[in-house]
Amino acid sequence: MEGVCLGLFMMSASVCATVLENPDGIVHDFFPDGFHRLCLMGAAMGITASAIIYSPVGKLSGAHMNPAVTWSFFILGKIEWRDAVFYTIFQCVGGVLVVFVMALILREPFTDSPVNYVVTVPGEYGPVYAFLVEVTIAFFMMAMVLTTSNSTRLSKYTGAIAGGFVMLYVVISAPVSGFSMNPARTIASAIPAWSFQSFWIYMTAPFIGMFSSAFLFKKLNGKTMCCKLHHSLRYTCIFNCDYCDRQSASGRL
Repeated sequence: MEGVCLGLFMMSASVCATVLENPDGIVHDFFPDGFHRLCLMGAAMGITASAIIYSPVGKLSGAHMNPAVTWSFFILGKIEWRDAVFYTIFQCVGGVLVVFVMALILREPFTDSPVNYVVTVPGEYGPVYAFLVEVTIAFFMMAMVLTTSNSTRLSKYTGAIAGGFVMLYVVISAPVSGFSMNPARTIASAIPAWSFQSFWIYMTAPFIGMFSSAFLFKKLNGKTMCCKLHHSLRYTCIFNCDYCDRQSASGRL
């Protein structure tokens, strides 16, 4: 399911980027301003992220879609290391396979510049700024997820807020870092494109940002309920989940 989740995200990114950025396309002609197209891309990816989180697939796996998210929850004691390893593997595999398929379907408008397999590369400000931006957006995304998902009042809105963050991040960070925040997402494009420019940024910055956020949350709050972005008692939970523990205790009583 994690492979499917990131695969769906990469499918949306591939199609939307091709439609918006293909210079010979109708949409590109209708929105000649690059910032307007960037806003549309942000809206599309934000809606995609939220839809996946609230979908049956996302509710089953937890909709991490991101090794940095998965291993942050490992730090917090919510997922076993074996599960985290296989989550990471299948996030990468799902993303890579879908991008290969998209290349076969969309062909040159997707594989050629400016779309170029939707690879994540630093913008005009260079790799240092790209690294700092990736660390920052990863930190605040994880902080939001932990804060809202552990609040009885806000937990049901985590997926919607995450989509809003993605929407905003695409607009403000894509011109600087290409907007990855996700090692598996970068790998999904890099392998089919065979493009590894500043690859180290996207393999390190998301982990640094999200791990820092997880350590800070653990220090300030101590406990995390579950590592699903949207927990539903109707879907199986394989994690060290306090929601399920409470339900079991309630049933015994």
